[in-house]
Amino acid sequence: MALTAPSMSPDIVIRELDLTGVAPNVETSLSGMVGGFKWGPVNVPTRVENEDQLAKTFGTPDESFAVDYFSAAQYLRYSGNLIVNRQINQNAVLGDSALNANIARTGTQVENEADFERSTPVDMFIAKYPGELGNSLKVSLFAIRSGESAGSATTISNFNSWSYSDRFDGVPGTSDWATNQVGTVINDEVHVAVVDSDGLISGVKGTVLEVFPYVSVSPGAKTIDGGDNYIKSVLNSASNYIWFGEFDSANFVKGTNWGNAPSGSSTDYATNVSWSEDSASAGLGGGRDSKSLTTGDIALGFDNFEDKDEIDVQILIAPGMSSEDDQVSVVNDLVGIAGGTRKDCVVVTSPNRAAVVNNTSPVTSTLTTTDRFNSSNYLIVDNNYLRVYDKYNDNYIYVPAASTTAGIMAATDANFGPWYSPAGERRGEYFGVTNLAYSPSKAERDSLYKKGVNPIVQYAGRGILLWGDKTKQSRPSAFDRINVRRLFLAVEKSVAVASRNFLFEFNDEFTRSEFVAIIEPLLRGIQARRGIEDFYVQCDERNNPADVVARNELVASIFIKPAYSINFITLNFVAVRGGVEFEEVVGNV
Repeated sequence: MALTAPSMSPDIVIRELDLTGVAPNVETSLSGMVGGFKWGPVNVPTRVENEDQLAKTFGTPDESFAVDYFSAAQYLRYSGNLIVNRQINQNAVLGDSALNANIARTGTQVENEADFERSTPVDMFIAKYPGELGNSLKVSLFAIRSGESAGSATTISNFNSWSYSDRFDGVPGTSDWATNQVGTVINDEVHVAVVDSDGLISGVKGTVLEVFPYVSVSPGAKTIDGGDNYIKSVLNSASNYIWFGEFDSANFVKGTNWGNAPSGSSTDYATNVSWSEDSASAGLGGGRDSKSLTTGDIALGFDNFEDKDEIDVQILIAPGMSSEDDQVSVVNDLVGIAGGTRKDCVVVTSPNRAAVVNNTSPVTSTLTTTDRFNSSNYLIVDNNYLRVYDKYNDNYIYVPAASTTAGIMAATDANFGPWYSPAGERRGEYFGVTNLAYSPSKAERDSLYKKGVNPIVQYAGRGILLWGDKTKQSRPSAFDRINVRRLFLAVEKSVAVASRNFLFEFNDEFTRSEFVAIIEPLLRGIQARRGIEDFYVQCDERNNPADVVARNELVASIFIKPAYSINFITLNFVAVRGGVEFEEVVGNV
């Protein structure tokens, strides 16, 4: 290419310049929480969109896990943008539900897929996740018995007597892959059924959860279309309930050659164990539940949310701890993440449980706890616990209101915008709640609100409402309101994403004008939706003088006049005597 023109001889050259960049639409209501659950991956933030998915992923709760489960379920009444991170007690060795778990796997647990890949399991089958729920699992196999074949009368009779034969098309035998190997390779196929023997997962004893037909016990086995058909690979990639570890020496249907590659001469994968329902099926055991989480466990779980480039989240929901000290430790740790490490999200919390539930002076106890929270406009505090119905255990429980408050904020985002206040009768109603731990009086609301704690109140005929929209910032400013804090977070995030397109461009008038042209429509759109009163974007030679340009920097200043929510209404009713024109008194009151 020539130095000053695109061609060394006369020519017509077509170029395209893309000046259609915009500030992108960004998520504003993704919320993250850490809690204890009966099932599901540990230390893996997982997005759930509704309660049905929550139950399938993390299991329905017994009374020990009901608070965290229904805290999540309350949020999901408002929004499908919840990221759940299951945590377990790191000081308690839970073990895994596994074949021969009590013998071979004492003191061992597999938390998630990455943890499994790092481990050296010695069991043939292991529950996918730690906890007692895995003890309900049973794995049943059907394989050819030594000396028999797929078409023999004994094999067919055994297959028909197998409890799960109706879930498979026919008897397993020799795969096409085995037939094509060097030498004689036979009887490598088996059927696998994963069963909920105790009904703890499905609710019905003996429910077949999943089946894997015609998988091979020979390493390297392939399906007819070239896919992996080795039993270990198939189960570990496709099963929702079990891992396949290693072929072990359990008194099971396993054949002598299982797990060994074909010898090159003659390899028979048939089992030499006399087939029966008992010898073909094995229940898992040895798993235990983690029924209480420490502040360290909670902090470890929220560490997964620290890197904003790894996980997108705008609201962190603090769990309700029992003691004051624990609640303060957890909340201040989360404020450090939201307002220190990330600076793109807020924390929502309630007081500790003992301060509110069955407390004769909840306001005093709440303020004792919340006064120890770090002053921050990245922190939003409510005052209450919600009484909800636990449909799985048929009783009523109290859950911290924070998750529902976060849900109200998420619903406000979706229906109006993050710059709207989530409080009041139009947007601040709590659904699915039978009662509050207490409903504060006017004097109590005053005491709470002046300390940055948003009251939740119950008004007869009007429901249960969020009656405040303050952040926990002690210094009076625009950022002591939820809507202003979240407006700036939304704008900052969108502008930051748009700004990436300008990295490595020239800092000249053309680039600066393009930057302003991209940002101004975003702000005009928010202004049209009542979030901003006015704005001004400065990105020119005044804030980009020669020394800034020489440092390879671009500076843009975005001035915003936020809209303010109404917290106080004064109604003046004025009696005026006859003969007086209203214009004479209007403006004097």
